[in-house]
Amino acid sequence: MADPTPSQTSVDVSAIRSLPIQQRIDWLMDHARRYSIVYQSPESYLARNLYNAKHDTALIVLKCMDGRLNLSVATNTPSGIIQPFRNLAGRFDLGWPHFGEVIADQVQGMVKQGRRTLALITYHYSKGDRHRGCAGFNYDTDAARSYTFGIKRQMEAVFGTVHSTVYPLVCGFETDDDAIVLHGSNGEVLDLSTVSSADFKSLHASLARLYPDMPDEMQEDLLPLVQGNISHIAGVRQSNRTPEI
Repeated sequence: MADPTPSQTSVDVSAIRSLPIQQRIDWLMDHARRYSIVYQSPESYLARNLYNAKHDTALIVLKCMDGRLNLSVATNTPSGIIQPFRNLAGRFDLGWPHFGEVIADQVQGMVKQGRRTLALITYHYSKGDRHRGCAGFNYDTDAARSYTFGIKRQMEAVFGTVHSTVYPLVCGFETDDDAIVLHGSNGEVLDLSTVSSADFKSLHASLARLYPDMPDEMQEDLLPLVQGNISHIAGVRQSNRTPEI
């Protein structure tokens, strides 16, 4: 199921924590109902179909259960395009029988449709406070990052290192700005919080430099995620929101 998209509510989200547990449950269920209505709307359905018609690469993301990690929102991508897989601290192992089968079925299903798969393997952290990072790794960003590269190696062992069909891409997610940090196959790192919309024209060349082994079509389909994240970061900064745990 797609990650939910935040919606307007009459209750201040920061005040939800102080409500009695039953009221919090009611608020959550109401939020889910409103999201379902939006997701099933004709506009949302058509937006997903239009996006898939323009961008053929299937998108999956492996990530922590932390609710701040919503790649659809952070990249301005229609809900339902990015297939999320969540686990505590973003810990996954393709040796787990069920998980390995689920990923294999996902990839095979896309192959039958003639589609490649871009797998975003994520870790998260906060630049403002270490303890707003990933508790599942005891707030150790280096350990979380190292673990994601282990998942990448597993995916390459299963789906190949040529990356012509499945491309495992490691990226960080900085939760204060909702910023994606791209780890290139050439060892270079691109923090999208340091890029502005004025740099959009150079992004294609940047992605080609970061991922020289990525098929051109896949690079084209990664580009709108990158552009969307840069625009989203600008919006987060303008909103002056308070960082949440």
